[in-house]
Amino acid sequence: MIFMPNRGKLLKRSGNTAQCMAHATDAAIPKASQLILNFMGTKIRYCNYVAKCWNKRNFEINSKSMSKKLAIYLVFFTLLLAGFYYFLFRGTDNWKPKLPTLGYVKPFMFTTQNGKSFTNQDMSGKVTVVQYFFTTCKGICPRMHESMQTIYEANKSNPEFLIVAHTCNPETDSVGRLKKYADSLQIDTKKWVLLTGRKDSLYQMARSSYLLDDPKNNVEKIEDQFIHTQFFALVDRNGKLRGQVYDALKQTDLQQLQIDIKKLLAESISGTFVNGVFTNNPQ
Repeated sequence: MIFMPNRGKLLKRSGNTAQCMAHATDAAIPKASQLILNFMGTKIRYCNYVAKCWNKRNFEINSKSMSKKLAIYLVFFTLLLAGFYYFLFRGTDNWKPKLPTLGYVKPFMFTTQNGKSFTNQDMSGKVTVVQYFFTTCKGICPRMHESMQTIYEANKSNPEFLIVAHTCNPETDSVGRLKKYADSLQIDTKKWVLLTGRKDSLYQMARSSYLLDDPKNNVEKIEDQFIHTQFFALVDRNGKLRGQVYDALKQTDLQQLQIDIKKLLAESISGTFVNGVFTNNPQ
């Protein structure tokens, strides 16, 4: 008899060779099938692994390619934007840091030490330092004038610089008195203008245009009001109140005022005036 391990039993030799071979074939088929399936499973797993690696590699390549393209686009649009702003602001100072704007000068008309009318239009195109004083003041006014004299000497040669000094005591400071006071200062009255006028109008300008006095003080009767301020204001060539309110008795404020005057003189005039200020037809 023949012993067939895979069949788990003995086959009798019957002399029937064909039957014996058939049994042997039946025993071998499952093993071969299992080998083939194992082989195919290994191939499939390998192919999946290769595909996974390939996809990962393609993803990394695509990611790198997209990142490179994105970087190129960003650089391109950054250069495009920079070029746009360059041509937009070329020849202007709009890109420079600006002094803050605090307000603007409202239309007015006063009288100079020479008896001539002086309006907001006379400040057009000039960087102007504004003060309030009175000729009989024996307290802070002389010190304020010393400070203003320093500002005057530093900028008087510039045709676009101006000082405008308003009296806060128009009942006393007549045109003749202002002329005498200007002569005592030995100033060029085309560069340093002294103004008088109606008290309520002068005070309204000090509070609403130059911020040199508290507007709450306006509730009192005009006869009882008196402005006595040590502060200077700075107006640019477009009629805007700029920078800060400067204390004429503080050296640090005077130094800052000098710096800010230079900045405004370096700015280009816009040609557009706020709310009709400095135009022939103020609103």
